[in-house]
Amino acid sequence: MFIPLTPIRCLYRGVDLYGRKVGVVSGAERFTYAQFGERCERLAAGLKSEGVEAGDRVAYLSFNNHQLLEGYFGVVLARAMMMPLNVRLTPAELIQILNHAEPRVLIFENDFATLVEHLRQACPSIRRFVTINQEIPAADVTYEELLSRERMDRPDPFAFNEADIAELFYTSGSTGAPKGVMLSNRTLYLHGMAVAGTFHRDDTAVELHTIPLFHANGWGRPQAATMMGVTQVMVRRFEPTTVFRLIQEEKATAMSLVPTMANALLNAPDLGQFDTSSLKEIHIGGAAASPELIERMEQAFHCPVMGGYGLTETCPVATSARVKGTMQFAGEADRLRHMAMAGWPIPGVEIKVVDPHMREVPRDMETIGEVVIRGDEVMDGYYKDPEATRNVMTDGWLHTGDMAVWDEETYIHIVDRKKDIIISGGENISSIEVEKAIFAHPAVMECAVVSAPDAKWGEVPAAFVVCKPGRTVTQEELFQFLERRIARFKMPRILEFVDGPLPKTGTGKIVKRELRETFWAGKTRRVQG
Repeated sequence: MFIPLTPIRCLYRGVDLYGRKVGVVSGAERFTYAQFGERCERLAAGLKSEGVEAGDRVAYLSFNNHQLLEGYFGVVLARAMMMPLNVRLTPAELIQILNHAEPRVLIFENDFATLVEHLRQACPSIRRFVTINQEIPAADVTYEELLSRERMDRPDPFAFNEADIAELFYTSGSTGAPKGVMLSNRTLYLHGMAVAGTFHRDDTAVELHTIPLFHANGWGRPQAATMMGVTQVMVRRFEPTTVFRLIQEEKATAMSLVPTMANALLNAPDLGQFDTSSLKEIHIGGAAASPELIERMEQAFHCPVMGGYGLTETCPVATSARVKGTMQFAGEADRLRHMAMAGWPIPGVEIKVVDPHMREVPRDMETIGEVVIRGDEVMDGYYKDPEATRNVMTDGWLHTGDMAVWDEETYIHIVDRKKDIIISGGENISSIEVEKAIFAHPAVMECAVVSAPDAKWGEVPAAFVVCKPGRTVTQEELFQFLERRIARFKMPRILEFVDGPLPKTGTGKIVKRELRETFWAGKTRRVQG
């Protein structure tokens, strides 16, 4: 039997099998899956009453909350495209995205009221502005008023087209204008199935939504968690004490973090003052983790911690460093090394590491190539940009721009972004490898390594280092520490200690572009081809 694949089926599985169970926790509010499903249906009906038609975009400017989670199903029920916005973008960046996507409705939190007044003038495509909070002049209607109008009936699953685009996510635009990643009903459903089968086999689990939901729907968790009846706890804004408290109060069993989030938890003054014993697993992705970070997290939270990998273009989860039954670790150090890797593919994903001619590089964990991905979870393309879509695809394979090595067990180890590889005197230097070596020093809070121009070598590694509160390390001490860990030609030639955090994206990834530009402004840099 052919039934169209759509995340709406994930919603109704949760409603039908776990209707009486608390499914969503958001601040002081708690909703059973039956109540959550009804709110999604009311949102869909409210959007239709505002003139939203099939294919329209509905944008959200919001931190993590139940209203944003409802959008992942209510907007799709209305046959529109869910379009979460990165709340940390500048007004100019948001205007550029909104005028490209042309959403019909913008749903926002009142924290952004001043910005919304500006968007009213700058983004003529937006017909209605909906506030999640109390009524204010910047809004045409409140979210709860939208939900109070009527409730749509459960739709016929055969009425959906699985090829229709359901979500639209804009990339960070680190290498140019942001691009809108289109994810279809089919793509989202199959990704949800793969994530559910890989991670959500326990319906008593409690998932902490620590990753912002504007980032590829919080790593694909909403559909999978809803399908499997997992209790979803919203973390409105990441703050260590709040995370510790929610783990203790809600008995959270799992959470996902980027490395800077994990580092913030490890260095929080109240680490160890809350009961976090309910945690069963922690996932780290979004940027490369180090074995030292994995070890520190396991020691702090007493549960397995594993890396993972993906892109907005892959929905996003493509691989996980979960233990593979055919893999034999040589010892504890080898286990930690593998748990810090990108890992091996989840179901529905094919992955290769290739040279510029699309030939697989040797699986020797030494030969560097580019990661290419093919599978059910890969995007349908970039919105209004077929040329950019063609530029990243070769015979159905998505070029990720990530450079990696791999082994016979298909464990992928990301060594750098293609644009971040440092070519010094003809030698390729992985900025991530140097960062991991620096981070291993006990006084280091966070660090970033970028290329800097050099008259003799072309370019050399330059490191920015932030020390932990109350800790210091001198240049000489750090260089002595590094000499035992990395080759001499990989040593940073420039070392800057920074007071305060390094620049980050809305998901906590360090913005190397800004750091690199302090050296390269006005110069032309070679990029590995």
